[in-house]
Amino acid sequence: MNICYVSNVVYPYITGGAEKRIHEIGTRLAADGHDVTVYGRQFWDGPQVMGYEGTTLYGVAPAEELYADDRRSITEAIDFSARLLPHLRKNIDNHDVVVASLFPYFPVLASRLTTLGTNTPLITTWHEVWLEHWDEYLGRLAPFGKAVERLTAKTPHYPIAVSSVTADRLTKIGPEREKIEVVPNGIDIDQIETTRPVDDGFTVLYAGRLIENKNVDLLLEAFDRVANAYPNATLGIIGDGPEYDALERQATNLDHANRVTMLGFLEEYDDVLAHMRAADVFASPSTREGFGITFAEAMAADCTVIAADHPESAASEVIGDAGFLPSPTVEDVAAALECVLDGKRPSTNPTSRVQQFDWDTVAEQAEQCYQRAIDSTW
Repeated sequence: MNICYVSNVVYPYITGGAEKRIHEIGTRLAADGHDVTVYGRQFWDGPQVMGYEGTTLYGVAPAEELYADDRRSITEAIDFSARLLPHLRKNIDNHDVVVASLFPYFPVLASRLTTLGTNTPLITTWHEVWLEHWDEYLGRLAPFGKAVERLTAKTPHYPIAVSSVTADRLTKIGPEREKIEVVPNGIDIDQIETTRPVDDGFTVLYAGRLIENKNVDLLLEAFDRVANAYPNATLGIIGDGPEYDALERQATNLDHANRVTMLGFLEEYDDVLAHMRAADVFASPSTREGFGITFAEAMAADCTVIAADHPESAASEVIGDAGFLPSPTVEDVAAALECVLDGKRPSTNPTSRVQQFDWDTVAEQAEQCYQRAIDSTW
């Protein structure tokens, strides 16, 4: 196959989950003999088109600031999409399939325009479906976000969702459930298992964006409630985001503030893994997870995972019975912490459960989906 990926951000120059997924799948498919090209913004120095780990990176637009006031820039997305069109259209006949990274939507619509009148199928990968979350994210502009999301969902294409929860949410605005493939996100299990733990790790760890729906404030309160019964227990919070200052103030005012550490954002991914490898418990009572990659990473690090049981979170799909899924309340999360700190382990070994999310397995599933789209047997 000759596979084309479209993403305005390109790994390793930008290291978010969507672009890392493209990199991990793309490099594995390239190693298996497929031709892989990634069209994106040129965040790298050097030629517009260059090889990288067996793939080809094609810069269709110069580097640009991705965020405006802590939100993804609409003008950046439109600019990238407009610049993408002539390059992809010129080369579309060379590609057997186009796989467009979903957010921020406009590149999907541009990719669809380039495939019109050709036999090249368009695939999208849905990491999340926001629906009513647009109200919180965009405020008075929420109807615009909802309209673009709905238009993208209804644009003719072959949709892949990273979880069944995301697939089910997608059916509310677009394709029927049987037309949506599920290919999960992945992790490099060998990398995690061979990472050396930090010497001064925490008993309980959180890692992720510090945003409202992650409910880190709930975790802080739950830990404070049980800490008196476990005098050696500590809590580490890795991450940054709009809630950082409020959470730091909350942590400072806890009864057991001296046992809580706000580490902020860690630049090196290996440093996050090293903390996971040292922790006994990974806790994240988030109520909105399109997949929940940190749960898989923590399981591979042999942490006992505490997540949250919530209809808008795929945590239960990732964790299964290899962790604990309390309701997202202080009382229930505190009770789960007590169980785990008392030595209770889940019924399924986390390191066994997580094998299904290794990137090698995920890449095989993605390859099969791409071929079905080319053969129109999806």
